[in-house]
Amino acid sequence: MDPVIIVGAGPVGLTLALALARQEVPSVVLDESPGNDEPRPARTVVLREDTTALVARLSGAALDDLGLRWTGWRSVRRRQVMREVVFDDAGEPSPLHIAQHVLANALRAAIAGEPLVNVVTDSRLDTVEQDRSGVTAHTRGPKGTWWRGSHLVGCDGTRSTVRKLLDIRFPGRTAVERHAVAALRVELPWPGQALLHRTPPWRTSGPSAGEVTARPLPDGVWRLDWLLPPGKDLVTPELLVTRIRETLAGWTDGTTPPYDLLDTGVHTVHHRLARRWRVGRVFVAGDAAHLLGALGTHGLDEGLRDVDNLAWKLAPAWHNGPHEALLDSYQTERRGAVAARLRAADQVLPVLRGGGGLRGFVPGASRGQDALLADGHLGHGPLGEPAAYAASPLAPRHLEHEVPVGTPFGSPVTDVRVTAEDGTFVRLRSRLGRGALLVVLIAPGTGVWDRKHWVSAGLMPRLAAAVTALPHPAELLVAEAYPGAPAHTVLLVRPDGHLVTALNGVRPADLYAAAEATLGGKGQESTEPVEDAENTARAEQRTGA
Repeated sequence: MDPVIIVGAGPVGLTLALALARQEVPSVVLDESPGNDEPRPARTVVLREDTTALVARLSGAALDDLGLRWTGWRSVRRRQVMREVVFDDAGEPSPLHIAQHVLANALRAAIAGEPLVNVVTDSRLDTVEQDRSGVTAHTRGPKGTWWRGSHLVGCDGTRSTVRKLLDIRFPGRTAVERHAVAALRVELPWPGQALLHRTPPWRTSGPSAGEVTARPLPDGVWRLDWLLPPGKDLVTPELLVTRIRETLAGWTDGTTPPYDLLDTGVHTVHHRLARRWRVGRVFVAGDAAHLLGALGTHGLDEGLRDVDNLAWKLAPAWHNGPHEALLDSYQTERRGAVAARLRAADQVLPVLRGGGGLRGFVPGASRGQDALLADGHLGHGPLGEPAAYAASPLAPRHLEHEVPVGTPFGSPVTDVRVTAEDGTFVRLRSRLGRGALLVVLIAPGTGVWDRKHWVSAGLMPRLAAAVTALPHPAELLVAEAYPGAPAHTVLLVRPDGHLVTALNGVRPADLYAAAEATLGGKGQESTEPVEDAENTARAEQRTGA
C-alpha cells in the first residue's frame, strides 16, 4: 500500500506524520527546506492544554522543558488590574509558550527515529494528479521526482501549493490586525506571568501604543506585541526601539531596565477560510485551510486539531479501504469549528477596536471587553476553547439509553485517571491517538482493588464482550469517577478524545450503534468520485461560490 503524502514540514505536517505512524500508516513528508528551521525567538506559539498534550504524546518530548508554562495571567487597563488568573495543578491549566523553531525541532527529532515516516528535503511540489486508487505528486528541485501515495494532505501553509493546484478558493479578510513584535531578554516585575495591557498611561508614541501583550519564554526571554493602527505604516527600527524603551520604563520604575534585543518582526493577522478541505483523495490542513489569530487566538492550535481529527479517519481508509463518510466528516467538523471561531472574532472585533463609543452608554463595557480578550488568549469561550462536534454527521442518533454527563456530547473528554487493560493507572488522554475507540466504565471503588479482583465481576464480563463485538478496535478502560456521571455509566470516546455518548449501564446494542455511527455508518460507498470532486472544485472557482 502506498504511503500518505504530506506536503509541508512545519509543526502541522510533522505532527500529522507522527499521528499516522502511531496508527501504523506510513507517510512521505515533502519538505521545501533543507531540513532545518531558522531560529526566530520572536516567532512563537501558545498551545492550549489539549494541543500541548497531543504534541507531547506523539513526540515524546518534554515540552515543559522546551517552552514555558505561565504561572499567571493579568489583564490591565491603564493602571488598574481588570482580571488576574493564577495557574496551578488544582485549577485552570496553564498554556504553554514555545518558540516555533524549538517545537518543530522536537517533532523532527521524534520523526528521525520513526521508520514509518520519510522526510524528503529540498522538494517543492508542482503537480498533483489523482485517480480512484491513489494520488501522484511531482516535485522539483535537486530531488525532484514522482511520488505515489494513497492520499495527499497539504500542510504547506498560507500560500499552499496544494490548495492552488486544486483550485480551492480561499476567501476572507486581509490584515485584520497588525502587531509589531520583539523578543528580548529582560527582567520584568512579574516573572512567569503573561500580561495584556490596554491603553497604558505612558502612550507617548501615539495610538499604536494602545495595547501591548507580554508573554514569557524560558531563560528570561519575553515576547512583546504592540497592536498597530490600521494601515501599512512602516515599522522602522527606531520606532520599535522607542516603543520597547517606553514600555519597559512604564512597567518598572520609570527608567528603562537593561535588556538584550534578540529578534523583531511585524505579525499581520489575516482571516481566511478555504471553501473546501477535501477534493477526492487530497486534503488541506492548518494554514493551508484557514488563517486566524486576532484577539489572542492562535492558528497553530487549530492546525494541530485539524490533523488530530484527520489522522484517525485516514487510518481506517488506508488499512481497510473506502470510508468516504468518515473522510467527508473531516471537512464538516473542522471547517465548521474554524468558521465558528472566525465568526466569533469578526463579531467581537468592532466592539473591541471600534473606539470608545460603546463604553459611553453600556455600564461595565470596558470590563467586558477585557474579559473577551482574555478568553481569546487563555482558550475560553467561542474565541478560544476547543471545538465541540455536537452536530457532526458522525454523532449517533436516537440512542435509547443515552444519559447526559458533565461533558457535552461531541466535546473533548475530561482527562481523568483510568485503569488500563494491563491493570496500570494512566490518564485517559494518554490512550488517545492510537486509532482505537475508548470505552470507559465508571466504577467507584475499583481504584483501591487489584484489577484481578474485579475484572471478572459485576458488569465487566458483559461489557468486555460488547467491546469485543464492536465494528472497530476498542480499548476498555475503567475510571473511579467522571464529572456528572453516576456509577455504571459507560462512555464511548473517539480516538481524538471527543465524547461520542454516555450510556446508563452496559447496553450492547446502543454501544454498537454509536460505534458504527462514529465510523460513518455501514455500507461505506464513495459519495463523490474523484472526477466529480475535481470538476466541482473548478466550477466553484468559475462561479465564485
